[in-house]
Amino acid sequence: MCRAWVMQFLDRTLAPDCKWNVHNWTLAGGFGAGQPIKLGLYIASPEIKEHKMILEMLNPMHYNLTSMVPEVMPVATLPILLLTGFLFFVWNHEETSSIPGPGYCMGIGPLISHLRFLWMGLGSACNYYNKMYGEFVRVWISGEETLVISKSSSTFHIMKHDHYSSRFGSIFGLQYMGMHENGVIFNNNPAVWKAVRPFFVKALSGPSLALMVTVCVESINSHLDRLDEVTNALGHVNVLTLMRRTMLDASNTLFLRIPLDEKNIVLKIQGYFDAWQALLIKPNIFFKISWLSRKHQKSIKELRDAVGILAEEKRHRIFTAEKLEDHVDFATDLILAEKRGELTKENVNQCILEMMIAAPDTLSVTVFFMLCLIAQHPKVEEALMKEIQTVLGERDLKNDDMQKLKVMENFINESMRYQPVVDIVMRKALEDDVIDGYPVKKGTNIILNIGRMHKLEFFPKPNEFTLENFEKNVPYRYFQPFGFGPRSCAGKFIAMVMMKVMLVSVLRRFHVKTLQGNCLENMQKTNDLALHPDESRSLLAMIFTPRNSEKCLEH
Repeated sequence: MCRAWVMQFLDRTLAPDCKWNVHNWTLAGGFGAGQPIKLGLYIASPEIKEHKMILEMLNPMHYNLTSMVPEVMPVATLPILLLTGFLFFVWNHEETSSIPGPGYCMGIGPLISHLRFLWMGLGSACNYYNKMYGEFVRVWISGEETLVISKSSSTFHIMKHDHYSSRFGSIFGLQYMGMHENGVIFNNNPAVWKAVRPFFVKALSGPSLALMVTVCVESINSHLDRLDEVTNALGHVNVLTLMRRTMLDASNTLFLRIPLDEKNIVLKIQGYFDAWQALLIKPNIFFKISWLSRKHQKSIKELRDAVGILAEEKRHRIFTAEKLEDHVDFATDLILAEKRGELTKENVNQCILEMMIAAPDTLSVTVFFMLCLIAQHPKVEEALMKEIQTVLGERDLKNDDMQKLKVMENFINESMRYQPVVDIVMRKALEDDVIDGYPVKKGTNIILNIGRMHKLEFFPKPNEFTLENFEKNVPYRYFQPFGFGPRSCAGKFIAMVMMKVMLVSVLRRFHVKTLQGNCLENMQKTNDLALHPDESRSLLAMIFTPRNSEKCLEH
């Protein structure tokens, strides 16, 4: 009877699709002596693949169980087994979820889940879990339930609703970065975020959008004229540095207008971004041990101090200007709001910092990836050059030309789909909801795996780079490189303008080529908060051959 009750009791602790590897155990002496008890400790189920190694340690095949239990305590054996089974049942019962994913397993699941994100990086871990368990997965980060989603219908639902407009991340990490309840990128206070976002929307649309064409053309041409500054002795161009300096110059000209040291600030931006990735989901204990985060604190402080000095210079110019209208821009609007008591000084400085790092951070890498794809696909380069010649001829690029560059726009979209830089979006549920039949509790963290979604649905050749994927109109629910809805990227329109200007300007003057046949697919990359090339590798440089040279004519 007891044996049957134990089996029935333990069966309840399993999910319906679990299977037990049953072994025969025999009690030695006392009540039930010599009677076999069947008990399985190795669970062959997808839900506990994360814990296979740990559970195997408990597999009786590895041990002689009867030799481990002293014969002087036979009566205590059964109660201990029953108590263990009861606790296992309670823990499993409390953490049972209808959403696929690794099992809770007495708290081991959340620990392994978080460690995987820290070890692999956010983007890589999301791809791992979606591949392992499906397109709607439950995991844990910092002990908090987190959903990893790469399904278009679920993504569409989350992006369009206001109750998913908050972000998540380590509060300590965001405080270090200056982002906790400040700025717009990772501001996790919806009320403060809504107060700040209009300043970004105004600066990144309307007149600024039209002016960006002129500003970008002047900036990229100026930097291409000084290409030797980013070219080594072998004639190899550091494209990432070229793009970062150009993007920073254009952003400063449009949004701040204070002289700065491009080279110095670009290096500080790289350090800040590295720290951002490193600290975003670190456990709280990491921040209690000062020496662990000292390097990242230093990188963060360097950029924040540099931007603070620029912001102070901007304040001085505004308040001593004879005509304020000569200084009106994004930074001026923020500083005037600070003077009216609408924003704090800390928030204003963070907003300026985020506006200055956005393009040099992700957009520069995006354009680098695009140039690599152009070098790999001569027919694509030919189609782009043909359109450039047809639309522009020999004249300079103008704002009216943007809508006419259809092949260029399709190329940009396909590049962002095939090789995204920002391929995950992090959100938090602000109220209970149901998504595609799955219950989502208030406070649940959500990661939208946009990069994977773009290769699963709709596109005729999802795993290939081809302009055929954008020959027909793509419904926006299937293609979201900038997101949509209340928390979509405020700079999505100006980003498209900047990419078109950069690509047209470079391609008109140079034929681009990667080193030693290096291609995007075999390039070493890290996929964490964003997907970046491994910049410790020397093969990231490219060769720029002037279009009117004999070498270029040979191609």
